[in-house]
Amino acid sequence: MRNDWRFRDLIFACALPAIVVCVLLIFFLSGCAARVAKPAPRPALPPAVKSVPRPPPVPAPPPKITVPPDVPKPHVLSPMPKSQGRLVRLTPEQLPAFADDMDLTSLEAAIEKSLRFYSRTAGNGSFPMDDSQVTIEDLRVSLIAIQEILRGDMSVDARQALIAETFDVYQSTGLDGENNVLYTGYFEPILEGSLIRTERFRYPVYRAPDDAIRVNLGRFGEKFAGEQLVGRVRNGELIPYYKRGEIEDMGSLAGRGLEIAWVDDRVDLFFLHIQGSGKIRLPNGEILQIGYALKNGHPYRSVGKHLIETGRVQAQGGSHRAIKKYLREHPEELSEIFNHNESYVFFRALERGPVGAIGEILTPGRSIATDAAVFPRGALAFIRARKPVFDGEGNIAAWAPFTRFTVNQDAGAAIKGAGRVDLFCGTGDEAEMLAGSLAERGALYFLVKKRPHSSAAK
Repeated sequence: MRNDWRFRDLIFACALPAIVVCVLLIFFLSGCAARVAKPAPRPALPPAVKSVPRPPPVPAPPPKITVPPDVPKPHVLSPMPKSQGRLVRLTPEQLPAFADDMDLTSLEAAIEKSLRFYSRTAGNGSFPMDDSQVTIEDLRVSLIAIQEILRGDMSVDARQALIAETFDVYQSTGLDGENNVLYTGYFEPILEGSLIRTERFRYPVYRAPDDAIRVNLGRFGEKFAGEQLVGRVRNGELIPYYKRGEIEDMGSLAGRGLEIAWVDDRVDLFFLHIQGSGKIRLPNGEILQIGYALKNGHPYRSVGKHLIETGRVQAQGGSHRAIKKYLREHPEELSEIFNHNESYVFFRALERGPVGAIGEILTPGRSIATDAAVFPRGALAFIRARKPVFDGEGNIAAWAPFTRFTVNQDAGAAIKGAGRVDLFCGTGDEAEMLAGSLAERGALYFLVKKRPHSSAAK
């Protein structure tokens, strides 16, 4: 889902002062409209069972800013990709405290979706994790094992000991090899729309055009593996497909019957493109579910960064909420601002959604998006970070540490490397508020049931 989806516009960077501009830039929608008041002091991360000698304490996070999921989320069911060696096995003394701040039902729902994914994944490919190779079967039995443990009636200490005994735990080396991971959030917006064009509903949501040709460059040589082009044929030559401005302002696709629906808000439609998935509420109350189908092939460029660089939004106040406010107050500038991002997303109607990169519906709070070239799809993960606590007016009143089990079920164009995780926050305004607030440093772990040949099992 976290598309150009995962509730799924800005750029990312990890060190001040760059993170002040870049982190909230990747955002133009990792989030949502966060109502950011003066942030309250942030508590420390929850303590691990024992202190970890490596790395040094996580530095205090930078000023609160929002980072978006730069999606489209490709729906890839191919064999496991090659790892970049970004996971390190922990010793028993280094393990975090495996507490979970959510209900077991939501985790089991997410796990069942990964199990379905593994049941239809062809091949026996393995994934490098530290000094071992982890197979799809290893990942599958790990999901079943954690279900059995969490269903058991036991004390916190007994559960911690049983998890340590059952699993090898691998920690991401993070942004810079120091185990720091940047967490952002994404969500699924709800737009008001119609199946026919009217005075109110005049902004089209397009399906993928028949003349948009996708070229998998990997077929032409290994050096192009993972790269693709989208173009159209003119006079026997493949040329780039239409840019955003050509589609939205010049009507390059008008009159071709490609409209899935029409919506009433151009700003919300732009955010829908960034999230890559959403719902459209029709006049009769019915909900039309749509999801990512294709991009036009042009590179994504951050509109949030553009607004900051042109002095229209201040870097310190460049939250999703501030960006959205500026766009609504300056409708005469929308074409110029939006066309800065030449990337354009085409959608498809779905029976249910939102659908992540493993082809399964995402679970709010449990599904995460990561780089599929670094972390195994569908795998059991554990996260530690901070989350905002909102007051009755929707302002951030405090920051609270949280830990929980999650499942790696999505991907995103801006979610790259071992130091980026995007948390799917859900659907609608509250999810948008939460996702738009997240830009937090934390830690990421993957759990694999111990195997006889694994180093830790010997």
